[in-house]
Amino acid sequence: MASIKPFKALRPQPQLAKQVASRPYDVLSSAEAKLEALGNHSSFLHITKSEIDLPDSVDVHEAAVYEQAKENLAAFIQRDILFRESKECYYIYQLIMNGRSQTGLVCVSSVDDYENGIIKKHEFTRPEKEQDRINHIKISGAQTGNVFLAYRNHPAVDSLISQWKETKSPVYDFTADDGIQHTIWIVNNDATAEQITTLFEKEIPYTYIADGHHRAASAAKVRKALGETASAGADYFLTTLFPSNQLFIMEYNRAVKDLNGLTPKNFIKELGKLFSVELVNQQAYRPEALHTFGLYLDHNWYKLTAKPGTFTIDPIGILDVTILQNNVLDKLLGIKDPRTDTRVDFIGGIRGLSELEKRVDSGNMAAAFSLYPVTIEQLFDIADSGNVMPPKSTWFEPKLRDGLLTHLIYV
Repeated sequence: MASIKPFKALRPQPQLAKQVASRPYDVLSSAEAKLEALGNHSSFLHITKSEIDLPDSVDVHEAAVYEQAKENLAAFIQRDILFRESKECYYIYQLIMNGRSQTGLVCVSSVDDYENGIIKKHEFTRPEKEQDRINHIKISGAQTGNVFLAYRNHPAVDSLISQWKETKSPVYDFTADDGIQHTIWIVNNDATAEQITTLFEKEIPYTYIADGHHRAASAAKVRKALGETASAGADYFLTTLFPSNQLFIMEYNRAVKDLNGLTPKNFIKELGKLFSVELVNQQAYRPEALHTFGLYLDHNWYKLTAKPGTFTIDPIGILDVTILQNNVLDKLLGIKDPRTDTRVDFIGGIRGLSELEKRVDSGNMAAAFSLYPVTIEQLFDIADSGNVMPPKSTWFEPKLRDGLLTHLIYV
């Protein structure tokens, strides 16, 4: 069963919450982060992307970057931008995007649960990305990145969280520049906190990493590296738990740099052996059902429908990302490992189909594919089976903001 607990969050003064809150470190390049934090000395990007305060010549993985993050975090506390909660609390985090609301529980989850399979995974991690977060956590002493966990919704948990929202006032409530509303309530009642802990301990057998595999893996490896010197804080890592019926998964599209020696005409011909191919002219095509794909090539959009024999009926084989990888990227284009091959790029659905057209029309990419989103039940099925998805299979929106709630591991 899931082991979670309340924690003493490091968080911003209410009047500074909007200024502090920043997009996750891994959705921004250093240049984008520098521009986004320009003129805002309270932006949490000074901690999560601290290279923005160093010369451009400094490599983002140099020790100086992590030391700068530590210094900036200490400065934020000294300037009273951030303060630490006086008691352990749970936090309720609601996001509203385009009129659609989802509400999660912010807590710390057990590293033991991660290592013992109570927290289930569906992606491989990359060592270099892990090492970056390991260094950041060890040197700064803070888990600044939130791991997004999902669980099969439970009526008693839903009811408890809804009742708290309806009867209490939020501590933060603001709309970010991208139009997403962020509202946070503090659950500081000991009896209610105990109810929450017990519900998960007795009623929720598993949680699932939706987004944040590298952050979770890094937290576990930091504890291992600290060994006997680890404080109790390192036994847990920062998470937000969302019920599955509230989650919104967007597609994760693909673009390829070349056609592996094929002309556009021959590429379409080869695709016709595996898919039904329909020209939809210049109208962007967003797949409306599983096993259908959009292809943007040579200023035209095509609808591709997978033929029998291009997929298998198992948790991995039935995924559209698998169908595209096996039949197109691998078989036709020679892209064997999408995790390492630089000929393929991944484009989150939040950027829209116009981004696919832009990449191809610019000449940087030869073709682009739009996909139907993976469902949350497919994600659960894969994690339960012990398998992993192909890389970049899911894009969750809206994103949690960094800086609103941080977990310190050394105190």
